[in-house]
Amino acid sequence: MTVINFLGGCREVGRSAVVVDSIVLDYGMKPSDPPEYPLNGVSPKCVIISHGHLDHVGVAPNLMYYDPFVYMTPPTRDLSHILLKDSLNIMETPPYGKREFMQFESNTIEIPYNETFEVDGWEAVFLNAGHIPGSASIHLSKNFNILYTGDIKLEDTRLLSPADLSYPETDILIVESTYFGVEHPERKELEKKFVESVIETLDRGGHAIIPAFAVGRTQEVLMILNKFGITPYLDGMGKEVGRILERYPRYIKNAKNLRKAVKKAKIVERGKREKILEEPAAIVTTAGMLNGGPALFYISRLYNDEKSKIILTGYQVDGTNGEMALSKGMINLGHRTVKLRMEIEQYDFSAHADDSQLKRVVEVAADKGAEIVFTVHGENTEEFASWIREEIGIESYAPNNGDVFVLD
Repeated sequence: MTVINFLGGCREVGRSAVVVDSIVLDYGMKPSDPPEYPLNGVSPKCVIISHGHLDHVGVAPNLMYYDPFVYMTPPTRDLSHILLKDSLNIMETPPYGKREFMQFESNTIEIPYNETFEVDGWEAVFLNAGHIPGSASIHLSKNFNILYTGDIKLEDTRLLSPADLSYPETDILIVESTYFGVEHPERKELEKKFVESVIETLDRGGHAIIPAFAVGRTQEVLMILNKFGITPYLDGMGKEVGRILERYPRYIKNAKNLRKAVKKAKIVERGKREKILEEPAAIVTTAGMLNGGPALFYISRLYNDEKSKIILTGYQVDGTNGEMALSKGMINLGHRTVKLRMEIEQYDFSAHADDSQLKRVVEVAADKGAEIVFTVHGENTEEFASWIREEIGIESYAPNNGDVFVLD
């Protein structure tokens, strides 16, 4: 008998948390205001982290009371460290303390892709998920073969190669659903439109503020701009993340091109932000959803400037500053909310699989023997589950947070 308990990330994007028997697969936070965390009711012996984004690892140190082993790929360890440490420093009421953070670090065991390891009687393996450097799908095998995709992408980008779909035998699939029903634009055309927007902003004497997630997105945006001959400023945590990723060339599609792009970018030194605004410039900066970070400094100086532009590069969760800016043309600067006269645009440089790619994941898993599919991490999970039942012909469920499934 195997018990699967869904504690977060069901019918929503954020706070991913799935428990298989005594094994926790991810334990993240939802970056809303206030942040949301997984449901209670877990006492794990092991924790496996799919990748180093806060919606998958952001609350994992809170589990250290149970002293579990923690498994992740080498890049995920370093990326988790920097993001968790930052959260501990900037959150008003972090869900864990320094002691839990330090224990999380000491309990972590690094496992590379395609190397089998044992967790509480289960055999586990990480497969490249193509989402961010070090991201992994997780395959567990004991009385059932369970595949948890984590966040996944099946398309080449400048930064990463596609996900590894050479799945082992699979009985149960737990699949992300973020972009079910949505097709991403063709990548080359998207890059062209993005670069044209940046150039047009600079040519009219404005500033192109490019908020980007520190992990993955910042580095890809730098590579795109470098390819088209644009030298941006780089501010925020993306600077340190870039240095981390250079240490893991095996997890990057073209480490040489990444090094070139990071080296060419002009690093913003402390106390120099005001000076940068004296001339038109492209500035790549955190935070990707405008919830804090240097991006808010620049916007606080430019929100009335019709020549300048906010160029968002990723998904904006409901309740975030970025979502409010897109839907209402307003932004919360911390001490006040203002109306934006800056233009605001969004470019879908998603690190997630789109509709056709998600369907491909399910088809491959079905060919490997999958008999039950759980759709998670998305706002259209019910529709995805329905499509799987009707088109693939296997059992599929869109669980709610708190649902428990017992498999005999």
